[in-house]
Amino acid sequence: MSDHGIVRGGEFERRVRKLARKKNVACQFVADKGKGSHGRLYFGDEFTTLKDRKKEIGRELLAKMCRDLRIDPHEL
Repeated sequence: MSDHGIVRGGEFERRVRKLARKKNVACQFVADKGKGSHGRLYFGDEFTTLKDRKKEIGRELLAKMCRDLRIDPHEL
C-alpha cells in the first residue's frame, strides 16, 4: 500500500480488484449492502464493509479490512 499506510476507499477497492484479477478470484462491490455511503466489498467468499470511497482509510481499519478479506496488505 502507501508508505504512510493511509489510502482512500476507492484506491483500496481498485487494488483489491487488481489482486482478484491476478488470483482469478471474483470481486464485487455492493453499495446497497451498507448504510449511507458504506458498501460491502466481496473478494471470493469473504467480504468487508468499505466506507465512503472518497475518504481516507486509516492504518488500523486497513489492516482489519485485509483480515476480513483474508489477504496480505503487502500484496496490495
